[in-house]
Amino acid sequence: MRVLAEARWPEPGDGGPDPVPGFVHSVFAPLVVAVAERCLARRYGRRPAPAGNRTAVVLVSASGDRASAEHVRATVAAGGRVGPLFFFQSVPNSVAGHVAARWGLDGPVVCLSPTGDPRADGIAEAELLRYDGDADEALLVLVEQAPDGTPGEAVAVLLGGGTPQ
Repeated sequence: MRVLAEARWPEPGDGGPDPVPGFVHSVFAPLVVAVAERCLARRYGRRPAPAGNRTAVVLVSASGDRASAEHVRATVAAGGRVGPLFFFQSVPNSVAGHVAARWGLDGPVVCLSPTGDPRADGIAEAELLRYDGDADEALLVLVEQAPDGTPGEAVAVLLGGGTPQ
């Protein structure tokens, strides 16, 4: 598959990513949304993507939403009650679906925890989705939160068979 567009977070001049309604406490979801939107805008200009785009979202993260997981662990350990928005195991799936819905992406949504090189694992999944006929393009989002509570880094790559922009 060819790279049709690519983006990083942060890029020069970036502060923190904007909050995303419905996602609390952690910068995981805002980081995913920021880098995905930057990449998709470089390809499509603005929302939504062209109708019938058959674009999958493949989110790859070894640690997932670490900050929310740590918050839940600490709350439970202290005998506290965890709020319903802290179903942290679903954050990667939820935010990938959020990006797909906001951009009108018509392909499947897949979240992976890599067993090897994250980019290679994500590309392999994107190629499989294309080979199986489930998608024509794939938005690959690679994201890891920093262990010190800062946002971390993310890369989004739109892969497909079309002409790069």
